[in-house]
Amino acid sequence: MNTFYTHEHSGYDSCLIGNLYSGNTDTTTETKMTRNLIITTSKEKSSQLSPLHFKTITFEDMHLITPYLNRQESRTTDFSYGGILMWVDVFNYEYCIYKNTLFIKGAVEDDLTKPAFSMPLGELPLAESVKLLKEYCDEQGIKLEFSAVPLSYLEDFRNLEPTKIEELEDWADYLYDAEGLATLKGKKLSKKRNHVNRFMADYHDHTLLTMTPENAILALKFMDLFDLEGDDTEMAIIEREQTRKMIKEFMKGDNEMHGALLLVDGKVVAFTIGDIVGDTLFIHIEKALRAYNGSYETINTLFARKMLAEHPDIRYINREDDSGDPGLRKAKESYHPITLLRKYNVIF
Repeated sequence: MNTFYTHEHSGYDSCLIGNLYSGNTDTTTETKMTRNLIITTSKEKSSQLSPLHFKTITFEDMHLITPYLNRQESRTTDFSYGGILMWVDVFNYEYCIYKNTLFIKGAVEDDLTKPAFSMPLGELPLAESVKLLKEYCDEQGIKLEFSAVPLSYLEDFRNLEPTKIEELEDWADYLYDAEGLATLKGKKLSKKRNHVNRFMADYHDHTLLTMTPENAILALKFMDLFDLEGDDTEMAIIEREQTRKMIKEFMKGDNEMHGALLLVDGKVVAFTIGDIVGDTLFIHIEKALRAYNGSYETINTLFARKMLAEHPDIRYINREDDSGDPGLRKAKESYHPITLLRKYNVIF
C-alpha cells in the first residue's frame, strides 16, 4: 500500500510555504524555495523547535494541497477538494507541507473542541510523519490524535501501536456505483426511477444547466427560497452558510468543482456541486425544493449522467455521511450503496 496519508482542525501557527509540492528535493532547489517562503504571524510558542508550521487553509492555497489529495486512494470525502474547502471554517483547517508531505490540522470529527490531524499524505513514511507530529504536539501541550482515518489505512496506524482506536460510527461515507445512480436500472431503484419519470412528465419544460461562474448567482438566490423550508438546527444553519460560501467560490471561477442547475420554466428548483478525485465523484451539496415532486431524485440522476458522460473514468459516487441523522440515513440507504467507507479516530 502506498503511504500517502492526511486531515483536520484548530490552529495557532505560522506556515512556511514554498514550491514544495514539486517533488524536487535537491539542495539548490531547496535553497531557492527557502528564499521564497511566505511567513505569516503565529500564536505558537516562540521557542518552537518543530519544523512543522501550520497556516490556515484558504481558497488560494488549494492548488498546493490538491496534488496530494490526488495521490491517495481512500475515496473518503475528507480527502477531497470540496470536502476540505467547504468545512475550513468549521474545523479550522490548517496545513503544512514539509518534505513533500502534506499535514492538515483540524478538529476531531465528532468533537470540534478537540484538536486532531488528518492522515498525512506524501513521501514521508507514516512512522516518520507520526514522530514529527508527536514532537509538535509535545511542544504545543496537546495530545496527538488523528481523526477520520480510513479503514483501508487503519492497519498502518495500528502497526505504530496507538493507545486507542475508535470507530466514528455516524461518519462513514456512502459509496455508490456511478452507473447505477446514472441509470437507476433494476428493481432496487425502481421507486427512484418512478420519481424521476413523474418529474419528467409533470414538468415538461425542465432543463439541466452546467453551473458556471456566470450563472452560479442563480444558486445563491435559490438558497433564499431554500432557507424557508430548511431545518433551523444549529448544524443545518451552519451547513447552509458553508453552501453559500462554496457557491461564491464557484462564482470566482473555481476550476476544480463541478455543478449543475435544474430549472423548471426558467426557475431553479434544484442544484448540486461536487468534485472528482481519481475514479470517484464526490457530492458535497445537493439542494432541491420539495414542492417539486421528484426534484431531489432528478438532480441526483441527471448530474450523475452528465458527469459520467464528461468523465468516463468515474466509477463511484461518494454522497458523504449521514452524521447520525435518522432521516438522512434512510435517504442514503434508499439508494443502496455498494459499501460504507468507515473511518476511525486514532490516538497516540
